[in-house]
Amino acid sequence: MSEESLPADALPEYAERVLDVAERIPPGRVMTYGDVAEWLEEGGPRQVGRVMALYGGAVPWWRVIRADGVLLSGHELRALGHYRAEGTPLKEASRASEGHLPRVDMKRARWDGDERTEGHI
Repeated sequence: MSEESLPADALPEYAERVLDVAERIPPGRVMTYGDVAEWLEEGGPRQVGRVMALYGGAVPWWRVIRADGVLLSGHELRALGHYRAEGTPLKEASRASEGHLPRVDMKRARWDGDERTEGHI
């Protein structure tokens, strides 16, 4: 069955799995698109990014980010609000950086999924 023929409320199986991982990431922590794909042992960063772009609005989308910690383009201020509310470690921006927005401190904020609950996806 192709995505085009799915009922409007049905998600492709891969999308459901990606969104489930996003929901498991603890507040104040992040995973990269590649981390999610690696955790699932399926797909890659682009596939995860596509799922998040199409279906990620109902999950904590700000916890799945680029590997360089740059805030999601077009959603920077919303993401920053979430990061600050959750205590996500940030690196303050230099004056030379575009928009002077901080980045996520990947060394401190990255979650490796070790705290998996029962039943690996």
